[in-house]
Amino acid sequence: MADIDISQAEADALIAMEKHCVENKGWLFPEPGGRLAIPLISPDKRENFILDITRARIKLTKATYQNRARQAIILMRLDLDGPPHRNPDDQEIGCPHLHIFREGYGDKWASPAPTDRYPNVQDLFSTFEAFMRHCNVTQPPRIDRGLFS
Repeated sequence: MADIDISQAEADALIAMEKHCVENKGWLFPEPGGRLAIPLISPDKRENFILDITRARIKLTKATYQNRARQAIILMRLDLDGPPHRNPDDQEIGCPHLHIFREGYGDKWASPAPTDRYPNVQDLFSTFEAFMRHCNVTQPPRIDRGLFS
């Protein structure tokens, strides 16, 4: 667990770091109830990241997009159309909300998803593309939106 305790400066550097898709292949955007984990890497190949997509089975507009570093450190997570989140200060944040790593708390704090970055959260695919830009994925994976996105 010691590797999860990183400084805010280190987390901020990882968030700002360019991220490239590792595999040159096509991916299918998950159908309802599906999951996808896409490996990413820094340009200098020193840092590995994972881009996660999780879709709810019953509530079709519910999804989670997540960017992790070093397998377990959640740098950013966007929750769409799910339950509200309660921050450590007991403030409740509605959905959609965005978690950004905070030293000492990891991903336990959320704030409302910025509407300038995520203007149409009902469109899961375009919101995912916006999330990749927010995470600085400069060489994104090729993703087919499929029938259910």
